[in-house]
Amino acid sequence: MDRQEFIEIILDHYENPRHRHRMEDASVQLGGGNPGCGDLITVYLRIGDDERIEAASFEGEGCTISQAGGSIISEMIEGMTLDEVKNLGKDTMIDEMGQDVVTSRVRCATLALGTAQAAVDAYRRDRQRASNGLAPAGEAARFEN
Repeated sequence: MDRQEFIEIILDHYENPRHRHRMEDASVQLGGGNPGCGDLITVYLRIGDDERIEAASFEGEGCTISQAGGSIISEMIEGMTLDEVKNLGKDTMIDEMGQDVVTSRVRCATLALGTAQAAVDAYRRDRQRASNGLAPAGEAARFEN
């Protein structure tokens, strides 16, 4: 694809985002951002017992690249296993958004991917804590006397 085709894909995802909504029944949700430029994103994942992503969505504010990335990633990772999501890299975003865009705007282009991967880590930590009888991170533990 040429540069113009990548720009059209990015604009389409920005103007007509896929999976842009708060997911009430998410297994995990996690926010991320780029403090230097003000991009914010929250990723929601519903994960099945087989550690496969049943549904993904996002919400956010920021530049065209970061928000298009949220749409692209939420669409791409549905059906993937948690390990497959963790194995995605910058090349994934180069393939979807083009070398020119990703090279000059790496943080913007990879914000949603990095946040989704961090959400996978948070989900796994919470599952591990639960299997050890501990409260999930972020929840107050109950202590009985």
